[in-house]
Amino acid sequence: MPDRTRKPKTAGDVSTPHRSVPSFLLRLGPGLITGAADDDPSGIATYSQVGAQFGMGMLWTMLFSFPLMAAIQEICARLGRITGAGLAANLRKYYPKPVLYGVVFLLSAANIFNLGADVTAMGAAAQLVFHGNLNAYAVFFGVASLLLQIYVPYRKYVHYLKWLTLALFAYVATAFVVHVPWMEAIHATIAPKLSWKLDYWMALVAVLGTTISPYLFFWQTSEEVEDERLNRKESALKKKPSQAFDEFRRIAIDTRVGMAFSNLVAFFIILTTAATLHVAYQGQGIQTAADAAKALQPLAGKLAFLLFAMGIIGTGMLAVPVLAGSTAYAVADAFRWRASLESRPRRAPKFYMVMAAATVVGLSLNFLGMNPIRALFLSAVINGVVAVPLMVILMLMSANPKITGEFKPPAYVTVIGWIATGVMFLASLGFIVSSFHK
Repeated sequence: MPDRTRKPKTAGDVSTPHRSVPSFLLRLGPGLITGAADDDPSGIATYSQVGAQFGMGMLWTMLFSFPLMAAIQEICARLGRITGAGLAANLRKYYPKPVLYGVVFLLSAANIFNLGADVTAMGAAAQLVFHGNLNAYAVFFGVASLLLQIYVPYRKYVHYLKWLTLALFAYVATAFVVHVPWMEAIHATIAPKLSWKLDYWMALVAVLGTTISPYLFFWQTSEEVEDERLNRKESALKKKPSQAFDEFRRIAIDTRVGMAFSNLVAFFIILTTAATLHVAYQGQGIQTAADAAKALQPLAGKLAFLLFAMGIIGTGMLAVPVLAGSTAYAVADAFRWRASLESRPRRAPKFYMVMAAATVVGLSLNFLGMNPIRALFLSAVINGVVAVPLMVILMLMSANPKITGEFKPPAYVTVIGWIATGVMFLASLGFIVSSFHK
């Protein structure tokens, strides 16, 4: 996240676009952390599942999804910076209430299920290392995450949590330890072979759903608004259009760097599990956290479970606040409540109540006895289906002159955004059609 102590921009910044690269990189924030949060436990489980089940067959999705994901998230960030308001706040102002409430309901339902699946997976990962009761670990992580959100600004503790996510690079290292048929991998990446089988389409929707996730739309938009409010010399671009050049340039690079990081890690998770688990499990996929962790054994041996747990817990502690926070932002904006992670609970009580409720309800799903890996995979499928109507509305908002004024997205971003929306629709439709012909 951006450092809140960064120097405010002045009007002169707009006319000096060639400032030093290091100082500019220091301002990477909402896009970078959004990309990191995208590789949450749901993402790790989904990528591991498709690698184990389909081998190299879905590597192409990471190359294909990168520009789609980057375009959608850039549009979200631009909306936040242009209007100085979150997605739900803009929906409330410019669209009928049924649209607003429908969007908030879909987002909340998908987020709560995803949150519950993530916390369950964190508990299963801890159980691998420390043994004991999965539910107890899940409750611990859920409560710890909630308390951190309430009493410690997310921007502070994320600086420490991000080091745990470095465990994900073990998948990159493992790919260079095991035998990977690189020519086959390259061919599978650039020349995909599609299938009409139900499990293939379900996996495709899951991959796209965990990559292009609804909660990320709301989160990045709201974080752009938070950043603008923290800096007294910044304003919504509708009020200070002179800042537009510098801000749009930052948003574009920030978002593309964040999404590239996310997709690169995802690519290597699929590649590593394809090389290690696809043959071992004969294309049947994985059923438990222990199965998924075995992908790291060629690199880490007995430490494989520890590395896996670090990755799951680290990304989970990053993602759970994003899931709960994006829900709270959406609900609070819909009802015109004060919404800010920078505010103390006593100044934004309803905002934090929604965040607590989302966490508690998500935690309660842990006691339904769902298989953690299966729950994570299903949460990705739900995100993929829910994303379609949200993306349509998002694209319409970005083209609405009442909302964006003179700052419509560049034509190529708009085109890619609509392509992303169409791809999500076709993938979801293919899954639904295939399910009827099972």
